[in-house]
Amino acid sequence: METMNDTTNTQSAQENKAEEAPASMAQRGEGRSRRPSSDAFRAFMGSGWGPRIQTEMKRSGAADYLPERAEAAGEPFKGERLVIPAGTYKVRSNDCDYRFRAYSAFAHLSGLGGEREPDSVLVLEPREDGPHEPVLYFRPRASRSSQEFYSDATYGEFWVGARPSLEEVSAETGLRCEHIDTLRDALSKDAGLINLRIVRGVDANVEAMVNEVRTQAGLKAGDDAREADEKLEERLSEIRLRKDPFEIAELQRAVDVTYQGFTDILKALPRAVGHHRGERVIEGAFGAVAREEGNGLGYDTIAASGNHANTLHWIDNDGPVNEGDLVLVDAGVEVDSLYTADITRTLPVNGKFTEVQARVYQAVLDACEAALARANEPGTRFKDVHDAAMQVIATRLREWGLLPVTVEESLSAEGQQHRRWMPHGTSHHLGLDVHDCAQARREMYQEALLEPGMAFTIEPGLYFRADDELIPEEFRGIGVRIEDDVIVNEDGSVTRISENIPRTIEDVEAWIAAAQQS
Repeated sequence: METMNDTTNTQSAQENKAEEAPASMAQRGEGRSRRPSSDAFRAFMGSGWGPRIQTEMKRSGAADYLPERAEAAGEPFKGERLVIPAGTYKVRSNDCDYRFRAYSAFAHLSGLGGEREPDSVLVLEPREDGPHEPVLYFRPRASRSSQEFYSDATYGEFWVGARPSLEEVSAETGLRCEHIDTLRDALSKDAGLINLRIVRGVDANVEAMVNEVRTQAGLKAGDDAREADEKLEERLSEIRLRKDPFEIAELQRAVDVTYQGFTDILKALPRAVGHHRGERVIEGAFGAVAREEGNGLGYDTIAASGNHANTLHWIDNDGPVNEGDLVLVDAGVEVDSLYTADITRTLPVNGKFTEVQARVYQAVLDACEAALARANEPGTRFKDVHDAAMQVIATRLREWGLLPVTVEESLSAEGQQHRRWMPHGTSHHLGLDVHDCAQARREMYQEALLEPGMAFTIEPGLYFRADDELIPEEFRGIGVRIEDDVIVNEDGSVTRISENIPRTIEDVEAWIAAAQQS
């Protein structure tokens, strides 16, 4: 007969054996701490909490525009259910994630900015008697008696703060909100009679769920549905080509905060000169403003001093900043709504341009002005803005004796020799993405007429690499880019919304002097 001591010993042995059993790879990530799991602990954790602090349910500035955006998104897909995931956290290393940033089409259609609602899904639900209804599926906060409250590092209130309720997000956005756990049933409703489309590559779990529903309903799934799905992605990109008043105001706000960031860069230039990684002093000065006044950076800052400016996407920013250098800074603040500015200024480190630097800089500035003037002409197409800038660039290069052919020959499709020193495009659309609307068809982008609400950059440059033996030595190592953000107004005119950020030689030198005296 087994005694009580024998039973206790047996249980202890079993517990020890379980503890000694090798953990799965998924479980090992939890092995750095011991998590209590007793009923007594769970009961204790769920009790004794006072009333929640009530916060005012403020309606988002974007909310008034969401129905129109949803209608535009769904217009080509009447009678179909459209699925737009927000995306998930992405692993930075081990169990540490990058900050969450929603997929841009989701942010556009939901109005949610910041680091809001990972793993959420917006569904455009078809209606017989009108446009699609946008329905937001997300995980609201759990009760404080739940285990999620204290133990879930992704959603738990102890870990990430209190999540909003369904009612709060509905009040903020004006959208119908549902629990994410009901998503599968919603996708399955009338499947087979209703086709499904999803934006691919955003959330693998949601994509798998959609494909399971499709397969069960006898609909095309997986690669067979790729073409249909990509038409949705294309549409969601193209409806953002023209910004509404809320978006334009947010872009202006992003530009205004970016101006503050550039001013702080000017103040930091003397310290950058004395630092072995002076470029990172510049990067850090801007980044502090971006995080303090906005959601963060719209893209990795380029802080390229001297010859580094001739590497177009120089983001290492690990070089020195020397007296006499030009430093090219391409940076933009992303505000909390996720709209970003995109500004480039090329700055003389010691506050004054040399004669050669000024000559190159003025050529680029003249190209900027020519591009803006062309944008303001009736009947201008997006591609024409680039052509106007290139006319100036090719002309200057010819005047300096650098172009081996005539301006006309270089500008022809068979020539393009000037592109050795100006290899990138002059403009791109701007908005939730720094290169916004990138999935739009060419006829809707490059070939399109400029229309009210379009937001784009003008950013010509000249890049004379230090190892370029086709140019005089005095030019080598100089890289200049000037980039501004513009909006097409209702009357067809184009406004530079970054006008307050100095750009002429005289104004840049005065700006540096004033910033360093303050």
